[in-house]
Amino acid sequence: MAKKKSRTATPIKIENEKATLSEALDNDVLAKLKAAKKEMMAKAEAEEAERQEIIRRERIEREKNKSFAELLDEFGDNGTKY
Repeated sequence: MAKKKSRTATPIKIENEKATLSEALDNDVLAKLKAAKKEMMAKAEAEEAERQEIIRRERIEREKNKSFAELLDEFGDNGTKY
């Protein structure tokens, strides 16, 4: 039988433990990542604004197309008499 060699994991030494990712990346790569992040945030905000606008338009359209029965159910006999 062959003897098993015990392998010990050699830890990778980090030169500077407090180094951050931004320090490890080149400035141009970091600038591209920041620009991409800014574009993604702007796109997400635009999509959210568009979604809110669609919801607002649908609510207005529903209000405009309510039948008399729906209005009566909503307001009931609480209306003022003229």
